[in-house]
Amino acid sequence: MNEIAPAPVKTLPDAQTVTTVKHWTDRLFSFRVSRPASLRFRSGEFVMIGLMGENGKPLLRAYSIASPSWDEELEFYSIKVPDGPLTSKLQHIQPGDEIILRPKPVGTLVHDALMPGKRLWFLATGTGLAPFASLMREPETYEKYDQIIMMHTCREVAELEYGRQLVESLKDDPLIGEMVGDKLRYYPTCTRQEFHHMGRVTDNLSSGKVFADLGLPQMNPAEDRAMVCGSLAFNIDVKAILEGFGLREGANSDPKEFVVEKAFVGDGI
Repeated sequence: MNEIAPAPVKTLPDAQTVTTVKHWTDRLFSFRVSRPASLRFRSGEFVMIGLMGENGKPLLRAYSIASPSWDEELEFYSIKVPDGPLTSKLQHIQPGDEIILRPKPVGTLVHDALMPGKRLWFLATGTGLAPFASLMREPETYEKYDQIIMMHTCREVAELEYGRQLVESLKDDPLIGEMVGDKLRYYPTCTRQEFHHMGRVTDNLSSGKVFADLGLPQMNPAEDRAMVCGSLAFNIDVKAILEGFGLREGANSDPKEFVVEKAFVGDGI
C-alpha cells in the first residue's frame, strides 16, 4: 500500500514563499512572494516582513507592498545595506526560500486619506517608490484623478530603472492600460549623474522647474493632492514645501490635501 506524501510544511511562522528575485543594481533589488489567501490590503499600504534572526527571534521591518491590491502575489522593492541587520541577509534570498510576513497591512498612502482633487502627485526618493508602484497599478488612481505625476529622485541613473520599466509597462497592461492613457506623467531625476532631469524633488518643486517642464500650474489646495515617501529628512522638507503651497497634511481618519508615509524603510535596515 502506497503512502500519500504529506504536503510541504512551512518552517517559519507566517511564512510565504519567494517566487522571483531581480537585482537592479548593487544597492537595489525587488522580489515577489506568495500572497496569503486571507490578506486584504489597500494599494499603498505596508506590512512587516523579514527573516528569522540568529537568536531565533523574527527580524522584521516595515515594507510597502509594491504590487497592487488585485495582484495574486506580493512584490517588494528593497535597498541592500551590507551591514544592515535585515537586508544584509534578505538580499541573498532565492526563489523557493521563505520569508516571514505579518499579514496586518497599515499605512497612510491610501486614497481614503485624501480629499477629492484634480491632480495627484507621487513624491519619492530611492525605494520610497514602492508604495507608488502599487498605486500606479491601481484602477482607483485613474478613476479619481485627471492627472497623476510621479516624481522620483535617485543618485544614479541605474537606480531609476525599476520605476522606468514599471511606468513604461503600464500603457500595455491588460487591466489598466486604457485607464492610464496619457494621465500619468513621469518625472525622474538624478542628483549625481548627468540626466535629462537633474536635482532633488524638493529643489524642483521649490524652484517651480517641474511645473514649467510639465506645463502644469503651481500646486494649489483646490486642485492638487500629494503623497510623500522617502527618508525622514526628505519627508520633513517636502512637507514644509507642500504646506507652503497651502496644502494640509491628512490621515486615514482626517482626509486632507497630502499624506506622508512615516514607516519608510531607510538606509540602516
